[in-house]
Amino acid sequence: MKSERLNSYRIMWILVFFDLPTETKAERRTAQGFRKKIMGDGFAMFQFSIYLRHCSSMENAEVHIKRVQKILPEKGHIGIMSITDKQFGMMKIFQGKKPQVATNVPQQLEMF
Repeated sequence: MKSERLNSYRIMWILVFFDLPTETKAERRTAQGFRKKIMGDGFAMFQFSIYLRHCSSMENAEVHIKRVQKILPEKGHIGIMSITDKQFGMMKIFQGKKPQVATNVPQQLEMF
């Protein structure tokens, strides 16, 4: 059932929040490496230390959450949150005091 697969309560967004140390050159390299790895897995910057990724289902979201967990740095604070597309759509985004139009949901190509 296609309508069940595209239900806004089934489609998920993963948000990764992180605050990593950057005092030394090695720490900056580690932080940059973590950022590049999550971007390589399809995450996009939402704010400086908040990255998000669109997933077609909770099962797909779990795959990407496990990938992030495998590359967690030794130091720093990292949070991972999953929310439904419906919840994400209710978010109010502002640029200063001006409301900002939410970006379009990325189009996903399903092969199976």
